[in-house]
This record gives sequence, C-alpha cells and structure tokens, in this order.
Amino acid sequence: MGVEFPDPGRTPPAPRPSRVRAAWIPLSFLGPAFALLTVWMIYPAIRTILRSLWSNQGNKFVWFQNYSTMFGDSVIHTAIKNNIIWIAVGPLSVTLFGLVLAVLTERIAWASFFKIVLFMPLAVSLFAVGVIWRIMYQQNPDQGAVNAGLNSIHNVFNTPGVLPRAAPSSPAVTDKFVFTKQLSAGGTATLGLTAISPQDVPAGATQAAQPKSKPGSITGVVWRDFKPGGGKPGVVEQGELGIPGVTVALLQNGKSTNTAKTDNHGAFTFDGVSGSGYQVKIAPATFAQPWQGVQWLGPSLITPAMIIAFLWTAVGFAMVVIGAGLSAIPRDVLEAARTDGASEFQVFKRVTVPLLMPVLTVVFVTQMIGVLKIFDIIYATAPGSVINNATTLTFEMWRRSFLGENAFGIGAAIASFLMLLFVPFLIYQVRSQRKNL
Repeated sequence: MGVEFPDPGRTPPAPRPSRVRAAWIPLSFLGPAFALLTVWMIYPAIRTILRSLWSNQGNKFVWFQNYSTMFGDSVIHTAIKNNIIWIAVGPLSVTLFGLVLAVLTERIAWASFFKIVLFMPLAVSLFAVGVIWRIMYQQNPDQGAVNAGLNSIHNVFNTPGVLPRAAPSSPAVTDKFVFTKQLSAGGTATLGLTAISPQDVPAGATQAAQPKSKPGSITGVVWRDFKPGGGKPGVVEQGELGIPGVTVALLQNGKSTNTAKTDNHGAFTFDGVSGSGYQVKIAPATFAQPWQGVQWLGPSLITPAMIIAFLWTAVGFAMVVIGAGLSAIPRDVLEAARTDGASEFQVFKRVTVPLLMPVLTVVFVTQMIGVLKIFDIIYATAPGSVINNATTLTFEMWRRSFLGENAFGIGAAIASFLMLLFVPFLIYQVRSQRKNL
C-alpha cells in the first residue's frame, strides 16, 4: 500500500490566533520590564520634575522659583563650569586613549596580559578609585606617589640642600650662617648647627673633631651641636656628629674667594691663605629646601586631578570595546590599502578609523553620559576645603537635598536640569544604534 500525502490544495489553513492572544504574548514578555521601568524610572522622573515646582518644604507651589535660585547660585555656576570641563575633556580623552591602546596592544606580544592590566581598574568602584588617587595625590613627596615620582625628576635638575632645616646653635654663628669672628691665616672656625633631626643627618657622618690650626690655611668644622643628655653650645663634644657634604665659602671684603666641602667629620680646609680679614660662611645651597610637591588637591588643580583618576578607570573599558571592533575589521581591506602603497599611519587614518566610527561613537556617547553623572570620585577625592571648587551638578543635587540643607526643591530642580542635559545624548545614541542595525 502506498503512502498517501495530504493535498496542499485541500488542506485547511491553520487557525489564526485571536487579537487578544496576539497582543498577550508580547505583553507577557514586555510587561515585567515595563512595570519595573515605570516604578524605578518613569514615575521618579515625573515626580522629580513636579517636585521642582514646589518649595523646599513641599508646602507651597512656587512655579520656577527653584530654577531661578539655582541659576543665581555662584556654587552652582562653578558646578556647571566643571561639568563643561568634564564633558569637553573626559569623553574625548577616554576615546582617544582607548583607540591608541587598542591599536598598540593588537601589535604586541602578550596582548591579553596588557589588556587585563589596563582593564583591571574598571573592576574597582569609582569611590575606591577616588580614595586611591586621593592618597596618591598627597602633596608631600614622602607620602604621595605622584609627587614622589615628580620629585625624583626634579632632583636631577635642582638638588636639595644637605641641611634644609638647620639653625645656628650659638651666637658665634649669625642667622645667615656666617662665623662672626674675623680670621687670618692659621685661624679656625667652629660652625655649630642645631634643629637637625636624626633623619636629616647625611649618611656617613662620624664624630666631629675640634679643628686644629694650620699655617697658611684656615680650617674649621661644621657639626650637629647636640649631645644627648645636655652639652655646651658652640663646643665640639664627644657624641656630636660632623656634617659631611656642606659647602663652605671663604669671604674677604664680603666677596667669596674660595669654597670647600666638609668631610665625614665635618672638617674643611682653605689652603693658600695669607693676610687677615677673612670670614667663613656656610653656602645657601646647603639649606636649599626640598621640593614641596604639586598641590594636586588644591582649588586650581582638583578638577584636572579627578579627570586623570577617571581616565585611569575608564580607558581600559574603551580599549576593550574598541579592540573588539578592531578585530571585526576585514583584514583584506587593510591589506589592500597597504598594497596600494599607503603607510601605516594612512591606513590607520583613512581606513581603520572610518570603519571604527560606529564603535567610537558608542564609546564617546557612553562616556559623555557617564561624566554628566559623575559623583563618587568627587565625594572621595576632593578635601572639604576645596569641595566648592570641585563640585558638579550631580554632587550639588545630592548635597542640597541630603547633606543637611534639606533643600529638596532646589535639588529636584538640579535633577530635572540634568535630565534635560541627558536627553540629546540619549536621542543621538538611539539613532546611532538604529543606523547600525
């Protein structure tokens, strides 16, 4: 018996689902997400806009008075200015650095390792990033890592003095570190110093020795005039250390005629001296202050300092996203450009960048939205003394509403103004995504 097949012409069509069923199926998927979106996004946004039209206490409808107060506040003017700086510098820098690093890591060995290292800061919260960089930005080069690195470069060109904080120990030495007694050939000078902490004593310092007279020369000693348990100022005693490396000048008629450096015992000698009327002075270079460091957390540099901290955590994300787009570029297009005689820079500029433009746009707009709502780094990095110089609109919204002021009307007005700033970037992002579909 043969197998019978149904006749397509005689087979009745499948019943169409009802309109209710056709609408219910997509709503069953979209419903939970829409409900959450309404509860957590749409309702709070509408309620915030309405709240901005009421007084801070919420008992009087004031129309746009909160907005007028907001734009008349000098601190909010600073916040708007800082937001403009963040928008102008942050997203573009993140995108450019991410692009450069993505191209470079593609061409080196151990690329995955470098990507992990550069991406790792993204795993740290922005609050923790702010704490880390606040420590690194400490002005004292002995405490802040950034200034410690800059200090090592600074000291190559400007060597600090051996004794940056010393002072005369007796009236025999003036406040300008000149030995008061005039000397002639064969004379000696004792230059006692105090206010020298143990860590400031140069390495190699040994017991100071009382200088001995030498014909045709002027001798002397520079020492730490401090003896545990007490001692006599201006007298070299047992247990007191000589100061090595001190530059000493020999003066005659107020002019320097010779210089010498002290040895480990603090001793120095000027040979070939004749006549009288000489004075001995410790050169000012001996007391040159060490570099004090850049005041990164001061009012003038706090915003650039925080942008650098933000770049440290955001560039890794941009590099990974751009790297993914870079790996999707057809290699035959790049090879064709090289075959036609294009240099590597021309290939990068005229082929790679145009093909990566959709990815670069996504990264740029994402970072633009991110810097508009920047808050954590400011809260963790900026000291209280400069918070008005570092503030942004997001920070002011939180501070006015919840940090004791209870100015909920003004806080809602700032939030509404921020939402208005977000809208153009969101529209652009949606349109860009539709074009790329």
